[in-house]
Amino acid sequence: MSNIKISALGGLGENGKNMFLVDVDDHLFILDAGLKYPEVDLYGIDAVIPDITYLLENRNRIEGIFITHGHEDHIGALPYILENINIRIYGTHFTICLIENLLTEHGLNIENYKLYRINENKTLKFGDIIVSFYNTTHSIPESVGIAITTEDGTIVYSPDFSYNTTVGAKYKTSFDKITEIGKKGVLAVLPESLGAGDHDRVSSDRVFEHTFNNLLTSAKGRIVVAAFSTDLNRIQRIIDLSIGFGKKIAVIGRKAQHIIDIAFKTDYLKIPQSHLVNLKFIEEKNGSDVYDDLSEDKNLVVITAGIRHEPYVSLLRMLNKQDRLVQLTQNDSVVMISNPVPGTEKFAMQVLDTLYRNDIDVTLFDKKILRSSHANAEDLKLYYAMTKPKYIVPIIGEARHLYEHAKIAQSAGFDKDHIFILHNGEVLEFKNGVASKSPTKIPVGDILVDGSLTGLIDETVIKERENLAEEGAVIITANINSEKRKIIGTPVVTSKGFVSKQPIEEWLDLVREIFQRTFQSHANRPRFDLETLKKAVQEDVRQLAYRQMKKNPIIIVLLIETKDK
Repeated sequence: MSNIKISALGGLGENGKNMFLVDVDDHLFILDAGLKYPEVDLYGIDAVIPDITYLLENRNRIEGIFITHGHEDHIGALPYILENINIRIYGTHFTICLIENLLTEHGLNIENYKLYRINENKTLKFGDIIVSFYNTTHSIPESVGIAITTEDGTIVYSPDFSYNTTVGAKYKTSFDKITEIGKKGVLAVLPESLGAGDHDRVSSDRVFEHTFNNLLTSAKGRIVVAAFSTDLNRIQRIIDLSIGFGKKIAVIGRKAQHIIDIAFKTDYLKIPQSHLVNLKFIEEKNGSDVYDDLSEDKNLVVITAGIRHEPYVSLLRMLNKQDRLVQLTQNDSVVMISNPVPGTEKFAMQVLDTLYRNDIDVTLFDKKILRSSHANAEDLKLYYAMTKPKYIVPIIGEARHLYEHAKIAQSAGFDKDHIFILHNGEVLEFKNGVASKSPTKIPVGDILVDGSLTGLIDETVIKERENLAEEGAVIITANINSEKRKIIGTPVVTSKGFVSKQPIEEWLDLVREIFQRTFQSHANRPRFDLETLKKAVQEDVRQLAYRQMKKNPIIIVLLIETKDK
């Protein structure tokens, strides 16, 4: 019998940062390695990735990282991991293309890493363990599920999927392979949970397509579509529908949006050359704008794609005449199929309000009328029926998603004792084919990324940034001659983000007086040093700010050792 353990470094009780571990007889398999985007209170943080302490401690047992698809919540942590552990990466052709681009963006030479392309016909053997793959339907092409077959049964990992039979070949689910896996005996499945609570979502894009077709017919001018670059399946559908009406297509920011660029280069997005338009920059001559003739063509559909807030930023630039390719007019129609992701809602609504105030015709597709690319209750029940698992471990999603998923599994006839909701770091252990939670936990946590994966941030820095945002800062700069114990020149006092009840200049003069008084007190002591003076000034100014305004600004004191001329 095999010794099997299932755990997660991320992806349980949260949206993103997906990284799951399957440990079989000392063979450690890593399933996906993603990031999540920060909440608004993580000031200056660009991404959050899993703590990989456990991987570093067990690096000699790792067989590789097996990637299901190319979204950042499944591949975004790879540059950081590979900088610390050079291990094998497995993914489909399109996924590896995206990973190569990601590593290059972070200054890593892809020639130094072991990137292996797989497909659903590929099987990999690690001792007595077999890893195989099957195609799944998601918003990005060549998405796969992963099956790890042991002597006790198969562990099936199924993140981010749905069952839509109307998609193209690169998006189709391999129902026959899933059924075949189920016939051989499945010990446990790890299916996604993000769509588990979508009880009223539509089962097809018919409403979306009907509405978009009507817009193609009735639009007075250009149509500008804002979409997420990760939603390639729907972008291709927009292209196909537009071409059906004889429209020309322009894609904004193809070089900037790497997923779109790679998709075109590898033929995963297709536009016939007869319909593809390459817009030229708007030029300014004699005080007025000169437009490319094609950019004003009423028969033009412009697709602006990006991640997170980028589609909204692009629309705002077009409206404010800052974009050099397209500038919106009241004859244009804007279509928004990029529903705000967590952390961008406020900005997205501000952009929407600005469009309406400028009399721009806006069609906003609510997510309830767009077919989801995540499994809903019916998809999950069909998945259970095909795989016939002994145990179900809901993964990917916040706590509410995991619990909704567990309820669906119970309604499908699974006993509550065979459904395990885990937290990051908890270990589900299988002994003689029987599952139970282990009392042992693995170390987990967040690594905060600021700008690049080499600039890692801890909680102290975040608290300082939060304090700076809420309380402001006071900066005191002075030239000091320690030998003569005197101030050279006049101390400079400035503030950033600090609000005073009295005129700010008066308050800063008061701070300057406190500095000089504190300096004089220390100058009269037998022992004089700048570090002690600095701490005393910080404390005196802090007390002043709290006493007068009940504020705790960051106090920065810069004392520069200076000799008299």
